[in-house]
Amino acid sequence: MKYTKQTLITAFALFSLFFGAGNLILPPYLGYNAGEDWLWVTLGFAISAVVIPIMAIYGYARLQGTLLDFAKKVSPLFALVYSIFVYIISISLPSPRTASVTYEMAIQPYFNISSFWTSVLYFILVLSFVLNRAKILNFIGKFLTPIIIIILLFIIGIGILGDVEPLRASIFENTFTEGILEGYQTFDAIGGVVVGGVIVISLALRGTYNYEERKSIIAWSGFISGLGLLLIYGGLIALGAFYSGTLEVENRTDLLSLLSNSTLGSLGAAFLSVLVALACFTTAVGIVTGTADFVKGVFGNSKLAYKITAVLGCVIGVTVGQFDVHYIINIAVPALMFIYPITIALILLNVLPEKYASKLVYRGVTITVLLFSIPDFVQFFALEEFLSELKTFIPFSKYSLGWVMPSTFIFFLINISELFTRNSD
Repeated sequence: MKYTKQTLITAFALFSLFFGAGNLILPPYLGYNAGEDWLWVTLGFAISAVVIPIMAIYGYARLQGTLLDFAKKVSPLFALVYSIFVYIISISLPSPRTASVTYEMAIQPYFNISSFWTSVLYFILVLSFVLNRAKILNFIGKFLTPIIIIILLFIIGIGILGDVEPLRASIFENTFTEGILEGYQTFDAIGGVVVGGVIVISLALRGTYNYEERKSIIAWSGFISGLGLLLIYGGLIALGAFYSGTLEVENRTDLLSLLSNSTLGSLGAAFLSVLVALACFTTAVGIVTGTADFVKGVFGNSKLAYKITAVLGCVIGVTVGQFDVHYIINIAVPALMFIYPITIALILLNVLPEKYASKLVYRGVTITVLLFSIPDFVQFFALEEFLSELKTFIPFSKYSLGWVMPSTFIFFLINISELFTRNSD
C-alpha cells in the first residue's frame, strides 16, 4: 500500500474522531444487559456503529466533497435542509455530551470545580484545535489515538482473561435489533458523514496528494479504523457481559467505572479518567470542525464564517454540556429515530455503483425512509395507542426498523423498472 505512513495516521485520526463519549459508555452496558447473548448484540451494534459509518468514509473517498454532495441526488434543497439538520443535531447533542461525560467521569471525582467552568475550559481547548485545523490529523493520529487504544486494550484484555462468574440471561426481547438501535446512540453514522468531510478537507489542505491518492488513503484508513472500532466495541461488550453475573449497576457510567477498577485496580480510575477525557475531546474537535467547514462552504469559503461557527459551536457545547449525561442520551432518541434511517439510506446509496443509484432511486428510497421513520419519531409524543395499530401492518416496526422493508422494496422496484426501460429503448 502506498502512502502507508499517512494512511495509518489518517486511520488513527478517524478512529479517534469516531470514538467519543457514547462509544465508550454504551458498549459495556449493552453487553451487561445482553449477558449470555452478547455475541448477537455485538453483531447488531457492529452494523450501525461500525459497518455503516465506515461505508460513509468510503463514500467520501469516492465523492471527495461535502455533506451536500451526499444528498444532492435527491435534490439540492433536500441536501441543504438535511445537512443543516445533521449539523444542528451534531453540535447540539453529541458534542456537548462529550463535555458532560468528561466532567462526570474525569473531573468531578477528583476536583472541586463546577461543570460550567469545566465545560468552558474544555471548549476553549476544542476551539484552539478547530482554529488550527491543519494540524488536527497529525496530532490526533500520532499522539492521542495510540494512548486511547493502549488504555482500552489493557482494560479489555485484563478483564476478559480474568476469572468471571456465569453470565446472566439477556433482558432484551431481541438482542440483535437492540444492538442496532443502541448503535444509533453512538452517532457514528452521522459522525461518518460529518468527520468524513473533515478528513477530505484536511488532506486537501496539505496539497500533497491528487484525487486518486486521497481516495486510496481515505478508503484504506476507513477500513483500518473500522477494524479497530470493531475490536474495541466487541471487547467492551464482552467485558460488560462477562461481569454481568458479578456486578450490580443501574447506569452506563457507573458500570464503566466499576469495570476499570475491577481490571486495573487502584490505577483503574486514573487510567479511565485519562481515557474518557481524550476520547471525548477528539470527538468534540471533529464535530465542531466539520460543522464549521460546512458553514464555511455555504458562505462561499468564508474564513469568517468558519471562525464564527466554531465559536458558536463551542458556546452551545458549554450550554448543553451542563445537563446530565443520561438526560442528553434520552432527549437524543427521538431525533435519532428520525435522522438516522435517512442517513443510513444515503450512505448505502453513495457506496453503490451509479447504475443502481440513479436520481429516481435516491428520491424514491429517501422519501420512503422518511415516511416510514415518522412513526418511530412521533411515538415519543403521546401517540402510542394510535401508532400501535399502525405498526402491526409494517414489518419490523415493533423493533423501530419499520423503514427497512418498504425502502428495500422501493429500491428494487425502481431499479427493475429502469432496467426494463433501458432494454426497451
